[in-house]
Amino acid sequence: MNIPLDCREGVCGTCQGRCESGSYTQDYVDEEALSPDDLAARKILSCQTRVQSDASFYFDFDSSLCGAGGKRLLTGQVSGVRQVSKTTAILDLDAGAHAGRLDFLPGQYARLKVPGTDVWRSYSFASRPGDDNQLQFLIRLLPDGAMSNYMRERCTPGQTIDFEAPLGTFYLRQVERPLVMVAGGTGLSAFLGMLDGLAHKGNCDQKVHLYYGVTNARDLCELDRLASYTQRIANFACDIVVTNPSDGWQGRTGLIPEHFDRGMLESNPFDMYVCGPPPMVDAIRAWLAREGVGDHRLYYEKFADSNGAQQVP
Repeated sequence: MNIPLDCREGVCGTCQGRCESGSYTQDYVDEEALSPDDLAARKILSCQTRVQSDASFYFDFDSSLCGAGGKRLLTGQVSGVRQVSKTTAILDLDAGAHAGRLDFLPGQYARLKVPGTDVWRSYSFASRPGDDNQLQFLIRLLPDGAMSNYMRERCTPGQTIDFEAPLGTFYLRQVERPLVMVAGGTGLSAFLGMLDGLAHKGNCDQKVHLYYGVTNARDLCELDRLASYTQRIANFACDIVVTNPSDGWQGRTGLIPEHFDRGMLESNPFDMYVCGPPPMVDAIRAWLAREGVGDHRLYYEKFADSNGAQQVP
């Protein structure tokens, strides 16, 4: 059985499980990966666990993540690259040369090798899986990032990019309750994949509310695509929030929790998915704990600009 993993250093939390019986030790566990309460509840990181006796472990992973194949090292061909905002580009990758469908769950990510370097960066799929293996990634353009410089200066259709996929345990579970999605910046990428999947199935009977937050209005992207989901997904709504608005901005401003539908959160069980920079994710978690909303399940993923996605289940 393959256990999803990423950093192998006790930091990302991707390989988290729980020891149900037996003795074990852990070499290193970062406090961002497991809290003291988690450790007291016998939660473990597989990559850091040394089993000291017969033992049993529980993992809350979708069964398709634990098949015999696991992640694969693949190669794709750039089929398109376009800048969609001041700070964001979309990379289209054609992996159709590979036999068989690349199966991943909407919300998961891939590690891409920056051509001409030994640098790898992690990006969430901004598309649903398909038989033609046409992939898409939303990439933030940093002032001097390895992938950012490649995208701006050297990336052209026809070039090849090596990548490793699928990775991560942030993915859309079976939809049984209303969904609240919170995207910060290019954290939107994971939700584009999820929403594409919901639109393709066409049978979602739960409310789906996306909150998309950015620092400046110039960072916004894929607004037409977001608007199209209102026609393709029943009961879909989207609120866009700009933290530092310009004089011409007419939409919502401030912090995302200020715009949550409190009535819905307090009266109905719901599932919340959060993807974005660590400060935003931590702020949402703190808000949920402080405000005492109703029954909910929280799934989140933190990412850092310098080294791609930092996966936290």
